[in-house]
Amino acid sequence: MKNYIKADEWNIIEEGFDPNLNKISESIFSIGNGHMGQRANFEEAYSGETLQGNYVAGVYYPDKTRVGWWKNGYPEYFAKVLNAANWIGIDISIGDEKLDLHHCKVTDFKRVLNMREGYLQRSFTAELSGGKKIAVNAKRFCSIVDEEAGAIQYAITPLNFDGELSISAYIDGDIANQDSNYDEKFWEQVSNEGQGADAYLTLITKKTAFVVCTGSRVAIFQDGKAVDTGYTPVSKTKYVATAFTINAKQGQETIIYKYAVNVTSQNYNADELTQVCKTVIDRIAAKGFEKMLAEQAGAWKVKWDESDILIDGDVAAQQGIRFNIFQLCQTYSGKDDRLNIGPKGFTGEKYGGSTYWDTEAYCVPFYLATAPQQVAKNLLIYRYRQLDKAIENAAKLGFNNGAALYPMVTMNGEECHNEWEITFEEIHRNGAIAYAIFNYVRYTGDKDYLAEYGLEVLVGIARFWSQRVNWSGARDKFVMLGITGPNEYENNINNNWYTNTLACWCMDYAAEMVKQVKSSNPEKYHQLVEKLDFNELEETSFWNHISENMYFPKDEKLDIFLQQDGFLDKEIIPVKDLDPKERPLNQKWSWDRILRSCYIKQADVLQGIYFFMDQYDTETIQRNYNFYESITVHESSLSPCVHAIIAAKIGLEEDAYKFYLRTSRLDLDDYNNDTEDGLHITSMAGTWMSVVEGFAGMHIKDDRLKFSPFLPAQWKGYSFNITFRGILINIKVDVEGIHLSNNSASDITIDVFEEPHTIKAGAKVFAAHKVRV
Repeated sequence: MKNYIKADEWNIIEEGFDPNLNKISESIFSIGNGHMGQRANFEEAYSGETLQGNYVAGVYYPDKTRVGWWKNGYPEYFAKVLNAANWIGIDISIGDEKLDLHHCKVTDFKRVLNMREGYLQRSFTAELSGGKKIAVNAKRFCSIVDEEAGAIQYAITPLNFDGELSISAYIDGDIANQDSNYDEKFWEQVSNEGQGADAYLTLITKKTAFVVCTGSRVAIFQDGKAVDTGYTPVSKTKYVATAFTINAKQGQETIIYKYAVNVTSQNYNADELTQVCKTVIDRIAAKGFEKMLAEQAGAWKVKWDESDILIDGDVAAQQGIRFNIFQLCQTYSGKDDRLNIGPKGFTGEKYGGSTYWDTEAYCVPFYLATAPQQVAKNLLIYRYRQLDKAIENAAKLGFNNGAALYPMVTMNGEECHNEWEITFEEIHRNGAIAYAIFNYVRYTGDKDYLAEYGLEVLVGIARFWSQRVNWSGARDKFVMLGITGPNEYENNINNNWYTNTLACWCMDYAAEMVKQVKSSNPEKYHQLVEKLDFNELEETSFWNHISENMYFPKDEKLDIFLQQDGFLDKEIIPVKDLDPKERPLNQKWSWDRILRSCYIKQADVLQGIYFFMDQYDTETIQRNYNFYESITVHESSLSPCVHAIIAAKIGLEEDAYKFYLRTSRLDLDDYNNDTEDGLHITSMAGTWMSVVEGFAGMHIKDDRLKFSPFLPAQWKGYSFNITFRGILINIKVDVEGIHLSNNSASDITIDVFEEPHTIKAGAKVFAAHKVRV
């Protein structure tokens, strides 16, 4: 665990430059806008340890997998969001020496991520080997107004000399993904062009043939006035630059503005990209940096008004939640149903930037409550559009009749995970997609979605589960064999309680929604029956039969659900008895030792209890939580938030706060020693869930919004906004009680501690604290 980020409610602050922390900071201070993202690499050259990272949404490459031997059904590739052209580069030379913080004496270094207004600022003083000192103040952002654009303000001041500065503002496309399986570079050049202050580089990906044009324009100012300096274009394969020299006096600030744009063949004709790029450059350069920055602040204000959580009395907790919300908002905008959310977003290359089940299980609730309804709907439409591929994926493994197995990892709907035991066995991802449909419909009330999109997906998923189980004569029950559950520290086990539970729920829910769509939209229903060759009576009866006769492992003595068959054959040693030097296990132990141990990577049984909390009494939840929490090492970022929510539900307020703090500051404090690989974007939605569903106890039942809040002892109060079925509500919890404000034009009834409160449009109500039941 690191602890070098300064506490601040609205800013992420690093003071002093430590090269050993640089890759961690490159992740933490990343910026993006939903269309593209940028790690916090330096504009100037840096020859120290770094992960140069620029990413464009939806642009990927099918990198050939590396396996010891092939198995039938194994994916042929691992899709990766590509490290794209580096648009931020600004090389600075003073005399014969290039500015490189790896070879300079660096003082007064400060890096600030301004989350309120959405920009990154960095300042430092550098003393070069010849004794010359310069001060640099750089500011940049990826615009959420002009989402194909980014802008940089780079200010240089000589501190003890007059002299000539040689500057080269470049675009470098000769880059490679750090995670390339065979050290292959994935880009080829189409064209490059440099003229005056402009530079344009067009690249095409191998195999997938995505074309991206990256363009830039520079402008130079001294003493507040534009400087007309001569520009020299520099070009070579996959590289183009605008070079110039300028005289600078001691104490005189020279400002370099660099405007940059990424446009892709996903949105424009490939042969028009350079012209489109020039048009966008013209538009943003005409605005200028300060206007773009002001627009950025205004757009972020709207986002914060929708999604902010205010915490009174705990700066570390406040900084943590805002950091998580900030990264979620700048990773996914919801404007394009072809895009999804990678576990690392635009902050690193681990996991390839592909889509996992994290989106449905963790991200959908956040966007449902904090963004326009279409944002969450587009995440579901993304899966609907890939249903044919899910059916193909299932067919490759021997399933038929339209059974759909959604991939563990995907870009285009095909399975492309690198690890066989997860590709073939971690099939609970199918259930998370069905659960997201359920979650969306119950939250929005958008039942038309079921007829238009959702039911088709639910039927495919239910068909898969009905074929994946088998009848056990020994148990006289249906069973499910050869599974990996959410706890990936177990492989190839039988009857994972969570997977069996989720499969039964999926089949029951699909059968229920068949009846609902048949009743509400008979025309669409009959179209689907014909399209899917669906026999309602035969198939739904079989689904219900499986659900009613499924085997669920349980230990009668402890009265707990068993994670899987034989789990108690393991030696149960609580995590508290582990030597801290042994942690994290995945970096210290052999895989064989991990598999034989009792230790749980992330919530498994508890994940199921979280999904279906209303089905279990408090005592059942408590027993399972006590047992599994004691042996969970939380070496998955997805784990602490589930524990926080369940702990809050059963009144373990200190546990809830502890797990909230861990999930909210997971990356800021580098809990798992892996932040340098990129941030844990999808689990950041769990931080929001920890507060809203955990501390505030929000849930939906019978079409009603319900709360059962408590106030953590460390806080004076907290508040947040949510939008529920078009009505904007503010919830504030403090020492006095619960304050609810209806900031919309329609009335709403909300339950607080199971008591209904009708809040008139524009009105407020108050409810006293009560103990949760």
